[in-house]
Amino acid sequence: MSHLLDDQFIFSKNLGLLLTYLREHFYAWTMGESYRTKEQAELYAKEGKGIVNSQHCKRLAQDIFLFKKDEQDNWQMINDKEFYRQVGIYWESLNSNNRWGGNFKSLDDPYHFEMQE
Repeated sequence: MSHLLDDQFIFSKNLGLLLTYLREHFYAWTMGESYRTKEQAELYAKEGKGIVNSQHCKRLAQDIFLFKKDEQDNWQMINDKEFYRQVGIYWESLNSNNRWGGNFKSLDDPYHFEMQE
């Protein structure tokens, strides 16, 4: 079995644990981008919205958007990085290769959860 496939299995298991954690601690979430083609990664890099060597291209990244209800009982996306920080801490505790996008130095991406090979 390939090393990348092994990493994808570990990432998928950890993602399941993260989604269980979210269900237990937050109101709701939606899944953003998971897989990204090399061409899309290059386009995002040119636009300053990502990097060419994205873990999305290896199926080792997932974007997750959290939601809560406002006073009128409407769902609102949470855009507060500090709200995501506790999720990022949990994600990184699951595996020493897990990285949360809110800790990236070059591109702040609190919705991004990945595993390095």
